[in-house]
Amino acid sequence: MLRDDLKSDFDSLLPGQSTENGATRRTALKAALGVGYAAATLPIAAQTAIRTSSEGLTAGPVTFEVNGFQVPAYRAAPAGKTGLPVILVVQEIFGVHEYIQDTARRFAREGFLAIAPELYARQGDPSKYTDIPRLQAEIVSKVPDAQVMADLDGAMKWAAANGGDVSKAGVTGFCWGGRITWLYSAHAPVKAGVAWYGRLVGTASDLTPRHPVDVAAQLKAPVLGLYGSADTGIPLDTVERMKTALAAGSPAAKASQFVVYPDAPHAFHADYRPTFRQAAAEDGWKRAIAWFRQHGVA
Repeated sequence: MLRDDLKSDFDSLLPGQSTENGATRRTALKAALGVGYAAATLPIAAQTAIRTSSEGLTAGPVTFEVNGFQVPAYRAAPAGKTGLPVILVVQEIFGVHEYIQDTARRFAREGFLAIAPELYARQGDPSKYTDIPRLQAEIVSKVPDAQVMADLDGAMKWAAANGGDVSKAGVTGFCWGGRITWLYSAHAPVKAGVAWYGRLVGTASDLTPRHPVDVAAQLKAPVLGLYGSADTGIPLDTVERMKTALAAGSPAAKASQFVVYPDAPHAFHADYRPTFRQAAAEDGWKRAIAWFRQHGVA
């Protein structure tokens, strides 16, 4: 989902930092902050970016096969343990870069096996793009929902064969992945979902035939929606539309809930960006962990 606030983040400088041009700025920031973040997310808000240690974890890249294609993914889990509850971590538009990997490690520290598949892998590498409109046009807009659902199913199968207990599985995602969280909670037998500021409505197309409001009544798992009242890309009236659809749906739909944080913008959990709001992010994280455990992802 292309957003004006993403463009403004990309164009801004860190406080007190100055360079002569954009290319020099990006190079300097990469050198200062290290690799791992998608190029289009620069500059990084280094003062708030969280770095979760992998000590005591099994963490790193893996692959699994879906329809003859090797899907790359990042997984993190407590080292040496099996029978772990599973969390599918669904990326932002920028792919499985350092922020998403770090989020997987945070789930691992809570006792989960977390796996974040690269859901654009067939279309290209989003980490290399510096221009968000090009990333949207050349990769994101070409990703079919059916492909995403199949790849998440493949991630579940991989987890089941590698120490995970998929009878205790949940899904969470951010922005683009927040929308997917709603869709996957209607698609597969997960126990619960947590959707962070994923858009709820949209125009149907061949690649995206249905949106969360269209599948709300068919949810198989209750979803906790974490949204911001100052998110200019997700009007609050669409949240109300979603609530109405949920109220007329399945037991899982009726059990779903929203939390809307006052004055929080889009991407308020994204600690590496200026949109980060610590209080909302920390409260949302606590609610997410509690939601999963309440609904059997434990």
